[in-house]
Amino acid sequence: MVKDGIVLGKRYAVLSKIGAGGMADVYKGRDQMLNRYVAIKVLKKQYKEDENFVRKFRSEAQAAAGLMHPNIVNVYDVGEDRGLNYMVMELVEGITLKEYIERKGRLSHKETISIAIQMCSGIGAAHASGIIHRDIKPQNIIISKDGKVKVTDFGIAKAVTSNTVSTNAMGSVHYTSPEQARGGFSDQRSDIYSIGITLFEMVTGQVPFDGETTVEVAMKHLQQEITPPSELVPDIPYSLEQIILKCTQKSSERRYTSTGDLIQDLKHSLVDPDGDFVRIASAGGDSDTVIMTDKDLDDIRNGYDDDDEYDDEYDTTDVYSGKGYNDREDGDDEYDDYASGRDSDEVNPHMHKLMKILTIVVIAIIVLILVFTVGKAAGVFKSFGGITTEDDADTSGKVTVPDIRGMTEEQAKAALKKKDLGIKPIKRTESKKYKAGLVSKQTPEAGEKVKKNTTIEVVISSGLVKSKKQVPDVSGMSETEAQKELEDAGFKVISSFQYDDSVASGNVINTTPSAGTKAEKGSTVTMLVSQGTDKKTVPDVRGMADATAQSTIKNYGFNVGTVTYDYSDSVEKGMVISQTVTPGGKAAAGTTISITVSNGPKPEEKIDIQSFVGQQESALKSWASQNGLYTNVSDSQYSSSYAKGCIISMSPSSGNISKGGTISYVVSLGAKPQEPTNGGTTGDNNNQNGSNTNDGTTTGQ
Repeated sequence: MVKDGIVLGKRYAVLSKIGAGGMADVYKGRDQMLNRYVAIKVLKKQYKEDENFVRKFRSEAQAAAGLMHPNIVNVYDVGEDRGLNYMVMELVEGITLKEYIERKGRLSHKETISIAIQMCSGIGAAHASGIIHRDIKPQNIIISKDGKVKVTDFGIAKAVTSNTVSTNAMGSVHYTSPEQARGGFSDQRSDIYSIGITLFEMVTGQVPFDGETTVEVAMKHLQQEITPPSELVPDIPYSLEQIILKCTQKSSERRYTSTGDLIQDLKHSLVDPDGDFVRIASAGGDSDTVIMTDKDLDDIRNGYDDDDEYDDEYDTTDVYSGKGYNDREDGDDEYDDYASGRDSDEVNPHMHKLMKILTIVVIAIIVLILVFTVGKAAGVFKSFGGITTEDDADTSGKVTVPDIRGMTEEQAKAALKKKDLGIKPIKRTESKKYKAGLVSKQTPEAGEKVKKNTTIEVVISSGLVKSKKQVPDVSGMSETEAQKELEDAGFKVISSFQYDDSVASGNVINTTPSAGTKAEKGSTVTMLVSQGTDKKTVPDVRGMADATAQSTIKNYGFNVGTVTYDYSDSVEKGMVISQTVTPGGKAAAGTTISITVSNGPKPEEKIDIQSFVGQQESALKSWASQNGLYTNVSDSQYSSSYAKGCIISMSPSSGNISKGGTISYVVSLGAKPQEPTNGGTTGDNNNQNGSNTNDGTTTGQ
């Protein structure tokens, strides 16, 4: 443990310990140069001799240090001092999303979307830099006191541009993607899966998969579909549920391809909660299907730690009091072991024989079904051996599924209830036959026999299939003109807004779907309308502390430029003296504002005193003038030792004196004049005629 008060890198003072993880301890510290509080992550002592751990720790810092985004916990510095490897991060006062969910039970759809958009913005910035987080979960999302959402702990992130394709399946098991769970390749869609699980927990208050061991949870990620959130929270908006289901598809190809696309649908959901605009690609192959052999199961069991330490990774002590910041167990080791499992495409050779047998059995079953279907249609099985096909004659407890196609959801529910059957809408899609709100498909189909209490899955029509039309190009038009043209083309229109320097305020930037593409007539087209240049009021940060000034500039939407330092007699040390952009005016968002910070009053400059005793008065005056000093004649004396005009003594005569000080000196009048010998008291010059002398003495002849 690092002692309080120690200074790392001659700059970062350790104040107190605020968290602990598997690889590192976290301390609250103060940056003495910039006078701001920071979080200092220090690699634990037992790992500093391990080159792999040190390399991993530095990799964490280097990956995160390049990410500068308001929704990411920024990394400021990394270094090594006295054998301690440390990383300096932004100190965020707030609580984790996990704690927030636990306090509220579950979040409203609007709050969920607001948090998700900020979270996705930060993760998207990492993706744009080629970094995959690979450990997205509510414990790694911090909500600050001012409501800002920040993603933290890029401790197991991996740059996708690396020459080595990672097969590590790290991250908390409750949020891990199927490809991570089986040790496969992870990309940004793996993060999107984890985002989907986090969204599920926000709206329902629970994770979709749980179990007594991490192995059990991992297997559920691989083999089970998540329960639609509407079964747990009936009032969830349809569009938000579809977003969650798309994020959590087992096949990565069916998820969102980027956080940008996900953010777009989240924003759309705010304005059209029950809209049917989320498109989930149909399953197109089994490239993501996993055949689990006994050895695969053993690999997973060996890879996960059954202690399930991930469930208690954060100390839920209130972070507002300075506790619980990133207090977690990284769990990287446990997942490193699991990551060495085999590739998902590898099939046990001993399975080939079994697969052939299964194929033959399936073919035989299909033949029997065909024979039975044809025979039933011909009436062969209507009364065979005294057994009828009617429900009332079925002694096995099975019932015949009624035909509910064309019914409303409520009508279908009532019809199935009479047969002791349940109903589960699985999706909404257009139909060529049935109007919006009616059941268009059912599984099992009508006429099939099933056990009582079986759930019938249904597809609800979102409307009749409409003819497609090309979306007109309305970019550059005014909002009113563009809306009229789109409505004349048969589309519904909504507007969203964005600042844009290149398009005049009120004019359309582009549309979604984009111009030239075909969309269903009557579908919604979203216009992105320019708000013009994003001009913001420049804050006055003069007189603020350095760190506060920088934070204020960022919060107003500007960038912090160069920070310079200068002496000031009127501004306290550490406070801002001036800024480059005039406060109170307007400037475009993103404008760079540089500041000058006070170093306090300039220290007095000392001048070493040089002795001029015995030298001419002019020499002292010249030297004093050149060094910013003043001179003062304190006395004039006769001296037989020093010529007239020479310095007899100085005060001070040695040491040093502050610049601007005064040196006093005594100057020589030369040798004292001798007295006359003729008995009279005379001056220097006598007048024989009895005239007055220049010293005021009168003499006679």
